[in-house]
Amino acid sequence: MGRAAREITDTELSLMTELWQRPSATVQELTEALYGNTAPALLATVRKLLDRLEAEECVTRDRSKWPHHYMAVLKRDDLAGKRLQEAADELYEGELAPLLTHLVRSQKLSADDRANLRKMLDELDGKGGKKK
Repeated sequence: MGRAAREITDTELSLMTELWQRPSATVQELTEALYGNTAPALLATVRKLLDRLEAEECVTRDRSKWPHHYMAVLKRDDLAGKRLQEAADELYEGELAPLLTHLVRSQKLSADDRANLRKMLDELDGKGGKKK
């Protein structure tokens, strides 16, 4: 997954969010998306962030074209899972069930969301028509 040693900063997360929404992007495209303009100082900031994320194997760069195109390697679900486990470790001695129960109870879930949760739980229990 990359990035095990150091947590992603809020600014890096904003950059990753932009990359998760598209197949690839240039420094200029990402700078425009994040800041609304492409001032040289902002371009340098985004380039530096991308260099750090690339060194941590969170993004990759296609150097075969100019300008270079960056793509997310780190998956959103992998980062979310890591962060949820860290929250469970800190708040519930590593137990995920109380954290998940709190999230489900505290959110206004639509009927579709509730049905999808039931289906997923049934599948995990082997009751969803799937054979183990």
